[in-house]
Amino acid sequence: MKGEKAKQVIKNILSPLDIRINGDRPWDIQINNPQFYQRVMSGGSLALGESYMDGWWDCNALDEFFKRLLESRIDKKNKSVKPAILWEVFKARVMNLQRGARAFIIGRRHYDTGNRLFKLMLDQGLNYSCGYWHNACDLDEAQIRKLDLICRKIGLEQGMTVLDIGCGWGGFAKYAAETYGVKVKGITVSKEQAGYAGEQSKGLDVTIELADYHDLNERFDRIVSIGMFEHVGWKNYRSFMDVVHRCLKDDGMFLLHTIAGNTPAKATDPWIGTYIFPNSMLPSASQIFRAAEGLFILEDLHSLGRYYDQTLMAWYDNFTRNWDRLKDEYDMRFFRMWRYYLLSCAASFRSRRNQLLQIVFSKQGIDQVFRSEGELFI
Repeated sequence: MKGEKAKQVIKNILSPLDIRINGDRPWDIQINNPQFYQRVMSGGSLALGESYMDGWWDCNALDEFFKRLLESRIDKKNKSVKPAILWEVFKARVMNLQRGARAFIIGRRHYDTGNRLFKLMLDQGLNYSCGYWHNACDLDEAQIRKLDLICRKIGLEQGMTVLDIGCGWGGFAKYAAETYGVKVKGITVSKEQAGYAGEQSKGLDVTIELADYHDLNERFDRIVSIGMFEHVGWKNYRSFMDVVHRCLKDDGMFLLHTIAGNTPAKATDPWIGTYIFPNSMLPSASQIFRAAEGLFILEDLHSLGRYYDQTLMAWYDNFTRNWDRLKDEYDMRFFRMWRYYLLSCAASFRSRRNQLLQIVFSKQGIDQVFRSEGELFI
């Protein structure tokens, strides 16, 4: 598509969304390279992200720009299928991208990006998942409230054994062991996370291992998985549930904390898959429950998606405020990539295109109510 025609097509797409080309509002886009239009028309969302990383366009409020795009369901209205999207779908359908050695790719490509980066961006406990902002004043408090919410939902008691699948930098393991007196085993596919989590939990009844969940074969009173299921892949949802069922005692409980899409998916956005979370994809609620059928009983379902927007904006504020302390380790293209990632994801929750679910399962049903009498989680 030639330049002027491509420009007019994009203008026609953006105008009904109240987004102007070279406008003066924060969510308007500023074009720095006239080849931007052709590049995006031929390359779709991958090209949109790459052209931003390359400085071909700018936007002061990327989160508001993406909120308008996502609320309009522009991706559903555009009938043309880009090659990058076809490739992502092909890979996801034909290959099992999350089994064997591939399970560790996400650790190397994303979570090993640098502990210093995440220390400056996240809360003090390095919790890289949605905070619980109800009555919280800041990010640290929101994350502590999230950890305690999880502990209360699964009824942790002193002496229990707990498995944390995808333990990250050990925030939950450390909190649960210190606060509730439980024994925790955490596993991760990131060397950087495993090393840090092990150091942070010294002196506690916590074990951290670099391992794939498929290899687990121990029994625990409680199992949690916080922000890891997004890397399991649709072909492995059932096998993940099989592992949890195998490792959970008959009277145990399992809490799954995961981002979820509104509809079933078998691939991810090409830009996110290429630059941020390789081999990832978001499950839908129906995919999760179908995978759990016959293995678990649903005890509780809690939607927290509105809090992820707030969490991501807090991470973005920390990242930009501390950029001067990071810029010697990362170049400006990385800064633009990370900014694009955090703000576009914030918009995905603000527009309710993505959700955050906390789901509690049991194997045989539970009689005890673990919440405080009359408490309502909102």
